[in-house]
Amino acid sequence: MKLIRTLRFLEDYRKLPAQVKKQTDGKLRYLAENLAHPSLRVKRVRRYENVYEGSINKDYRFLFLITSEGYVLLRIGRHDILERRDDRPA
Repeated sequence: MKLIRTLRFLEDYRKLPAQVKKQTDGKLRYLAENLAHPSLRVKRVRRYENVYEGSINKDYRFLFLITSEGYVLLRIGRHDILERRDDRPA
């Protein structure tokens, strides 16, 4: 499946530590190949309709939408990404 990176996702990605970027690249390969890959631990975000989250590691996760064109990557950051008022996905 195609990965579509939003500008906000790219801004978040640039701010990540080098090791987390490396882990992210691997996890996004898994996502493109198999949404159900166990290490992604994909689940729907309850507070936002049609938004899903996937795990990078124990501290970082990414948010995305599933569309007919592919997976739209919205945000990436620490697990509190949805708690901060200015960091809502869409």
